[in-house]
Parts: sequence; C-alpha cells; structure tokens
Amino acid sequence: HREFTDHINGQEPNHSSPKGVLENASSVGVAIIVWVITGVITAIGALCYAELGVTIPKSGGDYSYVKDIFGELAGFLRLWIALLVIYPTNQAVIALTFSNYVLQPLFPSCLPPESGLRLLAGVCLMLLTWVNCYSVRWATCVQDVFTAGKLLALGLIIVMGVVQICKGHYYWLEPAHAFETFRDYGVGQIALSFLQGSFAYGGWNFLNYVTEELVDPYRNLPRAIFISIPVVTFVYVFANVAYITAMSPQELLASNAVAVTFGEKLLGVMSWIMPISVALSTFGGVNGSLFTSSRLFFAGAREGHLPRLLAMIHVTRCTPIPALLFTLISTLLMLCTSDIYTLINYVGFINYLFYGVTVAGQIVLRIKEPDLHRPIKVSLIWPVIYLLFWAFLLVFSLYSEPVICGIGLAIMMSGVPVYFLGVYWENKPQCCDIAIGKMTHLCQKLCSVVYPVMKENVEPHGPQNKDGDDDEPSNG
Repeated sequence: HREFTDHINGQEPNHSSPKGVLENASSVGVAIIVWVITGVITAIGALCYAELGVTIPKSGGDYSYVKDIFGELAGFLRLWIALLVIYPTNQAVIALTFSNYVLQPLFPSCLPPESGLRLLAGVCLMLLTWVNCYSVRWATCVQDVFTAGKLLALGLIIVMGVVQICKGHYYWLEPAHAFETFRDYGVGQIALSFLQGSFAYGGWNFLNYVTEELVDPYRNLPRAIFISIPVVTFVYVFANVAYITAMSPQELLASNAVAVTFGEKLLGVMSWIMPISVALSTFGGVNGSLFTSSRLFFAGAREGHLPRLLAMIHVTRCTPIPALLFTLISTLLMLCTSDIYTLINYVGFINYLFYGVTVAGQIVLRIKEPDLHRPIKVSLIWPVIYLLFWAFLLVFSLYSEPVICGIGLAIMMSGVPVYFLGVYWENKPQCCDIAIGKMTHLCQKLCSVVYPVMKENVEPHGPQNKDGDDDEPSNG
C-alpha cells in the first residue's frame, strides 16, 4: 500500500522525544548532535534493511530475516519481544502523546489528570482498531489524512524557527552557549539520549513488515527508504533547533507538551493550531503502528510461531481481526505503566538490540550464501559502522540503566521456555490440542474469520483485488 510509505519513518512525530533527548544530553549542542547522528545511523540501518528486504522478500521484517538467518528460536525471540513489549509500548506512548496534546490546552495552568490521559488514549486505540478491522482502505485513508497533520505541525515549527533566527533569537545556538551544561552527565546519559532520539526515528523499517503487500517491492521498497530517511532527519533536526529559538533548555524540560508551549510563545491567539496539528499527527502514528504490528503477528502465526488464530482473516473484509484485537489488548495493558520516558527507554534498548542482530545477520548471510541474488548490495562498511555504534549504545545503556535494560533482556529470554513448550514440542497431549481447537473455533465464530489459502512459490506482489476492492491482506 503506497499510503504507508508516508509513514515509513517517525512513528512518534518528534513531540515528546525532544524533552528526553535534551534531559540526558545535558546541553543544547550535544542534543542537536544526537539528533543528527541518530538520523545518520538510521539511514545506515535503512540501507542494510533495504538489501535484506529485497534479498529475503517476505512480510514480517526483521522477524523474517532473523528467523531465516539465525534459525527458528532467534526468530521467535524477536517476535516474542515485539509481541510483549515493542509494539504495545510504542502504541501506548503515541496514544498517550495524542491524549496529552488534546487535553493540555484544557488545563493551561496544571497537568491534565492522569486518568483522563489514559482514558482518552484507550478510546483512541479502540477507535483505530475498529477502523483497521473494518477496512484496509479506511485504514489507509486515515493514514493519508492524518499524515497531513504531521507535515503541518513540523513544517509550522520549522518556519517559525527560521523567523526566530532571522530576528536574532538564537542565544542557545551560539557556540559559546550551546554546550553549557545544566546537569552532570556521562557517557551513559549520552547513550540514553540516543535511545530517546531513536524512538522518534522509529518506523524506518515499517515497510519491511508488509513487503508482500507492496507493488513492485524491488523498486518501491528501497526508493521509499532512500527518500524518507534524509527528509525525516532534516525535519527532525531543524524542528529541535526551532524549539530552542523560543524556549530555554529549562523551559523545554519543564514543559509537559513541548509543541504546545512553543505555539503559546510564538502564535498568540492562534496557538490552538499547534496542539491540534500534533494530535492529528500522533493519531495517524497510532494507526500506522496498529497496521504494521498486526501484519507482523499475522506473519508469525503463518510460520507456526503464534496461535493459528492470529493468522486468520475476516471472511468478507479480509482484515486480520484476531491479530488486531490481540494488539489492542496488549497495548491497553501497557497503558498501566506510569512513566512515558521509561517506556521509551524499554523500547529503544530492545529495538536497538534486534536491529543490531538483524544487521549482523546481513553479514552472516553474505558469508553463508555469497552467490545469493541481491538486487541491492551495499558495502560491508555500512553494517560494520552500524554495529560499532550499536555496541556502544547497548553497553553504555546497560551500564547506566541496568534495571531497565535487564528487565527488557529478561522479558526477551522468557520466550525461550515458551518456544520449546509452544512451538518446538509438537506431540502435545491430546487434551491440549482439543482445548486449543475449541478455543480457536469459538473465536472464529465470534470474529467471523477463516485461515487464508496460501499460495506457494509466488513472488511478492500487491494485494489481489476483488471486484475493485483492495481490502485484502497479503496471502503470501
């Protein structure tokens, strides 16, 4: 679906991450450098994923690549951590950001009530899950419309920042002041600032999850990656420069909604434009994440790594309703976590862990199968650079926040016994098979879903339309 190329990057549109990046970087200059380097590293990772995406043309993204290169257990662990932490956390954080920007203008002198934030975030998630269950076409239309909100918000911020610089409001951008620190910091804090920044850049690998649904993926997948990453890096860096032209570092850190504070300072009576634009942007972000996460779980169930029910689609609408409902439930549970920035750290550390494993797999695949046809073949210097940065980030993040990183690793390793009991062990007691069969049959009736007929040995292609309707997911 071409509409989702608009959302290949920036699943969380740079409106909550600036605070986390600056807090850990401890100076404006270092924070801006973090944004630039994170964009460059993201571009390098995207190059590596582009090669893997056209070499192993399967939906499922890095799950499919890790499984094919390192084996079933490694692939399952990637799927397991995405199932329990990565996607539920991503969607919870973006939904909370949406509700914060909607409610903050209603509480100008205080913070919005926590219960209100979580309730509105839950409503947002349920509404968009219904849209995705009802129609793929509706979901892509929502993405088109709300991507405009993202472009409006970031474009407006950058334009106002340029105006501020032209007026001489660039005190914190001058070399003499840009590197003034406002707290003690070390290498570990810098690593955490990179994790915060990586969350805003997250989504650069989204199209790899729906490769089989793309029209001409050998051409369109790398094209979307090569165009989007430089544009997003430019926009994010200059949006953060713009924030500093209107706010001091202390004001930015004290703000509960950075873009709202920015708009209040510069837009006057028109400041309402900013929270609305950001809310539209984050609403679209939730939609895009729901779409891709359900396809990942669909691919995992198709490979036998998740219950067969999650690979089923609606009998007439052809949408993966069980996978979408599972994603919704896990995200609503994640909303119970209290600290949005701790959530981002969980996601950043675990994401980078598997990004590195996937890029390492690119090198392993070059060694194991040197003659494999590769429509795109990048120099090995790029995965090496990515892995060096990856190692630095993970080592110092683990040193600085051992509890957060340790919990993430423990959750990942909890998938090992699950794999051996649920996937590797085939001869289960008959009573287990009967119980699972009855539960699956019941859910099939409740959701009106069936297992799709699989086509073997088919090259990746766009969805097969029925009577002009594109509401049909990939059937492999």
